Amino acid sequence: MKRLTPLFLLSLTLTLVVAPFAFGASAAPAAAADRSPAAPIATALSTVTGIAISPLLGTGAYGAYQWMAAKDEAARAALPWYAQWSFFGPALLLVGACAAKDALGAMVPPGLKKPLDVLETIENKATGLVAAGAVVPFTMDALSKMVLSGKTAAAGAALAPDGLAMIHVGALDFSSVLNVLTVPFGLAVFVIVWMASHAINVLILLSPWGAIDAALKGMRTALLGLLTLSATINPWLGAALSLVVIIVAWLVAGWAFRLTVFGSVFCWDFFTRRSGRFSPKENDNAVFAGGNFPGVPVRTYGRLVQRTEGGLEFFYRPWLWLPERKAAVPVSAAQIAVGRGLFFSTVTAGEAGTLFLLPPRYRGHEDVLVRAYRLGGGVQEAGLRKAWSLLRELFGGGAAKNQVV
Repeated sequence: MKRLTPLFLLSLTLTLVVAPFAFGASAAPAAAADRSPAAPIATALSTVTGIAISPLLGTGAYGAYQWMAAKDEAARAALPWYAQWSFFGPALLLVGACAAKDALGAMVPPGLKKPLDVLETIENKATGLVAAGAVVPFTMDALSKMVLSGKTAAAGAALAPDGLAMIHVGALDFSSVLNVLTVPFGLAVFVIVWMASHAINVLILLSPWGAIDAALKGMRTALLGLLTLSATINPWLGAALSLVVIIVAWLVAGWAFRLTVFGSVFCWDFFTRRSGRFSPKENDNAVFAGGNFPGVPVRTYGRLVQRTEGGLEFFYRPWLWLPERKAAVPVSAAQIAVGRGLFFSTVTAGEAGTLFLLPPRYRGHEDVLVRAYRLGGGVQEAGLRKAWSLLRELFGGGAAKNQVV
């Protein structure tokens, strides 16, 4: 089953890439059959949700669909930039390359795949910004024009303003007025769903095994495929599934936001090689809360402070801007150690588990942190580094050295 998971992921991704070309033209008449005035709203909701789940795949497939649905070359030339071959062609090729990376990643050591995972996380952020700044507003603008013109159209079809959208009363364009309501709504939906989807990329950064990465990516791709299929069959079915996705994304928004912040800091430190230009402070260092810090949500970004009278405290702001809170570290410094990992280190307390996650900038500076906070546990190997040490000892490396001594 573990071997089939990457192949299933690759096949599903390639199916979604090819689907707009294979079924785009035939799906348009079916989608246009719904003549109800609210049908464009259902279509737009499905479109924005699908793009938010996977911005690069969603935008590329959406652009390819528009290109296929255009009647002639003149109509294709009038399409927006993301519906031109120069964009959606390379975009869908990049999607295929990412799928191949995930398929092969289950069979290679995580140390070789992790830099590519970081690159994909950055790509997801960049394409998310592009979609939020251009594709989503254009989609909501098309929705405004559909509503005002009283027409319905195929899902994702490019529209020209006509009907009421072309009537100006006292120099007032009704489509612009409606955009004031629809565009912020579309952006809010996009951001909420995108954060929940982007959390998968960050979980892949944290995961040491390629098979887990493929499973996470496969679930997200399957959801996008199900949403696309539902919207093609019936706009209201797609909208209903989109609402379920939006509600779930809203419920996990705090968790997804903390993962997004962690992923942003991780990628910045990793690619700028900040550890070579960084030195921990004697006090008040930036850390993330671990999964075993009672009363503080996991991966909360904050500051670890040592009080003058002894003991450690964690200061943080919920959502990074709300009033600052503090929580006392439940374990004394004498019981705390720093676990040196392959990509990032942790602050642990024996059986109490991980208290804090350290950004990659602290790699190589674990000893300084131990001295600054007077941590009695010192520096220990953790994660993949610990596994590698045990493996060397198993095959005689560490054992032989100890015997010589």
